[in-house]
Amino acid sequence: MSGSPFPQITLVRHGETDWSRSGRHTGRSDIPLTSAGEAAARALAPRLVSRVYAAVWSSPSSRAAMTCALAGFGDRCTIKPDLAEWDYGAYEGRTTREILAENPDWRLFRDGCPGGEAAADVGARADRVIAAIRALDADLILFSSAHVLRVLAARWIGLKPEAAALLVLGTASVSVLGYEHNRSEPVLRAWNC
Repeated sequence: MSGSPFPQITLVRHGETDWSRSGRHTGRSDIPLTSAGEAAARALAPRLVSRVYAAVWSSPSSRAAMTCALAGFGDRCTIKPDLAEWDYGAYEGRTTREILAENPDWRLFRDGCPGGEAAADVGARADRVIAAIRALDADLILFSSAHVLRVLAARWIGLKPEAAALLVLGTASVSVLGYEHNRSEPVLRAWNC
């Protein structure tokens, strides 16, 4: 993940929660980490010390902020509301299987959520985060949730928010955004590690 002369943005998905373990959509509900999620967050610390980060940002959720703290960055963390997970509206707390039983053709990244956000809404938030990242032009680390980080990565490399459907993130995973030959060539340097 190192070796680039350009800034790198490390993305960390929060540790396991009861709802992430059971596949329930967890947008704005504030579900705490499980004990396994806490252990996985602590285990991130040695993997993340190889870089000096100019800024540490977290979504407002306690699961992301706790992952940040347990990984050793809580004292430097700034909460960024635009890093909040997708607002699932009527689908909050429900599994994809339950939703598909009622609406067999539903796809989150294509259709969004009734009473919640569409991919374009999450993409607009991701674009604001990317603008702030590029303005800093330094190494950063971000803690948040799967779907918003997937959209952020898709937007980073110039894809539409809906393309995030092709990217998967496990709990307590680490990914890295960066550049290849110059700042006009954004790339995914590592994904779902």
